[in-house]
Amino acid sequence: MAMVGALLVPLAACQTPRSSGRLVVASKNRIDSVDPAQAYSFGAMQLLSAIGDPLYVITAEGRIEPRLATALPRLSADGLTAWVPLRRGVSFHDGSRFDAAAMVFTLKRFMAIGKLSYLVGDRLTAVRASGPYELELRLKRPFSALPELLSAINLTPLSPAAYGPLGQRFLNDRFVGTGPYKLTSANDQQQRLEPFEHYWGQRPANGGLDLVSLANSTALYGALRSGEVDVLLSTSLDGDQQMALHHSAQRGQLNEGVGPALEIGYLSLLTDHPPLDNPSLRQAVALSLDRRLISERVSQGLRAPLRDLVPPSLKGSSPRAWPSYDPARARRLYRQAGYCGGRALALPLTFRSNVPSDRLFALIWQAQLQRDLGDCVRLEITGMEATTAYRQLGDGAFTMILLDWMGDFPDAGNYLTPLLGCDQAQGNRCLKGASAASGSFWTRPGLDADLRRSEGLTGPTRAVLLRSIQAEAAAAVPYLPVWLVSPRAWSLPRISAPEFDGSGRVVLSRLQRRGPGGSPP
Repeated sequence: MAMVGALLVPLAACQTPRSSGRLVVASKNRIDSVDPAQAYSFGAMQLLSAIGDPLYVITAEGRIEPRLATALPRLSADGLTAWVPLRRGVSFHDGSRFDAAAMVFTLKRFMAIGKLSYLVGDRLTAVRASGPYELELRLKRPFSALPELLSAINLTPLSPAAYGPLGQRFLNDRFVGTGPYKLTSANDQQQRLEPFEHYWGQRPANGGLDLVSLANSTALYGALRSGEVDVLLSTSLDGDQQMALHHSAQRGQLNEGVGPALEIGYLSLLTDHPPLDNPSLRQAVALSLDRRLISERVSQGLRAPLRDLVPPSLKGSSPRAWPSYDPARARRLYRQAGYCGGRALALPLTFRSNVPSDRLFALIWQAQLQRDLGDCVRLEITGMEATTAYRQLGDGAFTMILLDWMGDFPDAGNYLTPLLGCDQAQGNRCLKGASAASGSFWTRPGLDADLRRSEGLTGPTRAVLLRSIQAEAAAAVPYLPVWLVSPRAWSLPRISAPEFDGSGRVVLSRLQRRGPGGSPP
């Protein structure tokens, strides 16, 4: 408890009288930059969603709705030009006007210096203002998920007056956008938000926010339990502590919000080097994974078992694409490859040592394999810090590694292309592209063309193609889906329950302090 108390000392700086209506929101997210072109962490996206507005939003029900746009894009007959009507009467935090010219400036800046510039650069050839409040986009090829792409908070408009003089430099500690809050101060551990008095839409339900980052899961858990913070985000919170908070919410001691399950955990298998260059062995490994046991032991069921690279809530998912646990079939395949009965396959697995759930997964799967298939396969586990592992991933350094992925915007293609895309191939080996960068190096002739073709399709036709791509991947096993993660957040009883949008972020502007009777004051 003394350690927890020491870790909570930095919170003293953001404590204000409760009558002020300000709220303290805590997470483990350290934010190094608030520039949408530079930032890409979950914590930064959560912050940007409060201080910026996208052109479109995804509702909690999964509907696409205009925000700074006033309608869905209008497309040319060939699908290569899109026109987006923009909202009038919107001001930036510096008082300057939002219009088509400002949106063009923002998109061009992002394409030039954005860390995730491929989101736009891979799909657009040109952007211009076709009217004072109309944006024109020229596409490289038809792209049916354009509204979803334009819901990415990285593309929130920026004031040309504030960012123009910077040229190609980032503005890491200030933000001038159009959102319901103004950022009044920021460092990597704390950001102070004040309601924007000239906001065009509904004003925040609270008097302002202090977003704070604490060093570890124990500090976060203790801060909520002690009432030092009002709201706690689940990012990087240990599984047993998440479960404890979940049970407290069930007993009415806390409020809990659950967002859409958009984060997938998966294994990447190195398909171009022994031993997993043997497709039959990869299939045996796929049949050796008891997802239900692992889900229960790692997260007590909070992380749902997953047999799909696409979250089931998205169109084009195929919830049963990968095989379920079948040790008898796995044993037959191991035997066909020359294992079992005196010779066990030594199977290396790397996990991220700074992610608690990864270590638990590795230990539990190791024990499960020893119990059920110990004479056929032996899991050899090694921990490595995540940043170090990411640097080596594209070098083919890992026979098998546990990773996670959450699309930059909710669309099935934004899960398949980042894992299966390939720019240069030799037979079934990807030499350059997403598949190589993700550590599997698997492809098949024509797969990248199919992925690109799917971008221009809609409805059942697109869904059928995406499911067939997943069926191929499930048979080849370059990846092995493990679990599905829903974001969670908890608030004190005197605070309203956290609500999530369809992109998996808490809608911070809806948080409010309740009156004595449990209703808004």
